[in-house]
Amino acid sequence: MAISAIWPKATDRNEHGELTFHGNSAASLLERFGSPLYVMDTDELRARAGGFVQAAAKAFPTATTHVSYAGKAFLSKEVCRIVSQEGMLIDTCSMGEMRIALAAGIPGRRLVLHGNNKSDAELELAIAEGFNKIVVDSPDDPERVASIARRLGKRARVMVRVTCGIHAGGHEYISTAHEDQKFGLALLPAGADPKIFDVLDGLGKGCGNSAQTVPTTVGDTDAAADTGADADADGRNDAIRYPYDVGDVKPTDTELALARAMDAVANGPAVAVLKDIAARSNDLELVGIHSHIGSQIHDANAFIQAGQRMMLLRRTFYATDAYVLPEVDLGGGYSVAYTDDEEAMDIPRELARLSEAVATVNKALGMPAPIISFEPGRSIVGPAGVTLYRVGTIKHVALPADTKDDQGHRISQRTYVSVDGGMSDNIRPMLYGANYTVAVAGFAGGADADGAGCMKQTGEDDGSMIARVVGMHCESGDVLVRECRLPHDLKRGDILAIPVTGAYGRTMASNYNQALIPAVVAVSEQDAHLMMRRQTVDDLLGLDVSA
Repeated sequence: MAISAIWPKATDRNEHGELTFHGNSAASLLERFGSPLYVMDTDELRARAGGFVQAAAKAFPTATTHVSYAGKAFLSKEVCRIVSQEGMLIDTCSMGEMRIALAAGIPGRRLVLHGNNKSDAELELAIAEGFNKIVVDSPDDPERVASIARRLGKRARVMVRVTCGIHAGGHEYISTAHEDQKFGLALLPAGADPKIFDVLDGLGKGCGNSAQTVPTTVGDTDAAADTGADADADGRNDAIRYPYDVGDVKPTDTELALARAMDAVANGPAVAVLKDIAARSNDLELVGIHSHIGSQIHDANAFIQAGQRMMLLRRTFYATDAYVLPEVDLGGGYSVAYTDDEEAMDIPRELARLSEAVATVNKALGMPAPIISFEPGRSIVGPAGVTLYRVGTIKHVALPADTKDDQGHRISQRTYVSVDGGMSDNIRPMLYGANYTVAVAGFAGGADADGAGCMKQTGEDDGSMIARVVGMHCESGDVLVRECRLPHDLKRGDILAIPVTGAYGRTMASNYNQALIPAVVAVSEQDAHLMMRRQTVDDLLGLDVSA
């Protein structure tokens, strides 16, 4: 049983107070594999991957669903095989990620290539291997992809990434659907008022009045002129005319608003690129549209807005080019809890909300259901990972009289606990201001302490001290846990564990100060084994080929 919800379920404490992972104590893992150490619970990873695939299928019972694992979160051959076995495709965005997935035996038809600056070599590999999708990210991508596909005698499957104007995510750097950034193609022309999409909020939610009825058929010139026509039992109103074909019959306010929105979308960059791809059908197969709005998103609200706009784009492109885009990928960004007082997205509940909203607007727009796709990464691998460190220097620092802790309590002293890792193995706190928690996982010289771990963040005299866990690097911002409470008797050589480090830890690791990147060990009910070896000094020297 996990010690709290943010730890892998097979995390526990033994009779000595040491943290264990599937029965393997933290001390035994460090003894075998060294410190610092990334620990990956592959049973937890497998359960999360399979759980998301099942939740998506259940939430969208009348549509085909695809789920791709976002390899940028963390990728290894073993991870590729696990998520693939659980029914996931794999998103890649570099030659390295592509090669790792292929080396794991994942066929091209189960792989996706993303990237705002894809190289010719990456495109050639993706096309030659028959990747499921190549995501078009800029206006010149179609010509480049088509040229390479023609040279290789292949037809490439492509999808267009759209910036739909929805701002979501916990930090500016991980909010990716606003217009002023490097990803995707804008849904609207420059200067267009996004309030034009407000008409989508009421589509299909009622019947019999002009504020809630919508067009459902192309060229429905025989539709009834009565704007108060009743909707049928499924919420559609088949007496409403298509906005581009209203003819001499006075349109409703909703029809006019929807026509304006579609006109704007039809003149936007995304549709222009869709048209370009459609015109290259000998070399390119247009399989759909893609949106990714950010990361660490806690509920479906922003996804619903993005989904509505993507369905409108799909309807608009059908109106302009008579082409039904087969797939709509709504991306990733599903939040996880990094501390006990944070909440993670309830995936089944929020996907069900998203499904209802998307089905409602899509039905109101009169379109067949598309394939619905998702791209989780952090929510799959993040909570499956824990990082272990050895405690080094412990420094007690007296503070000014008016200093307060994060809870607003006055404090006179803070203890800086240095560990044998830091920003080189987890850059997120420094890069994003990300919060983590920490627990005592083991003890120097054996299991002879109580192992209370990180206490509640209170000001009580509970045998703990206010601490800040910091790294060994030459940066004052090299902080792993900004504030926690650790036992007063913590000492050099004790072991600390930071949970929820499976995503964007190892994959963003660096050699700053020429630190060696830690090993990754896989733990499960079966065994504990090395997934990725630790770097060595010989690795560093091997890169330095100067005389």
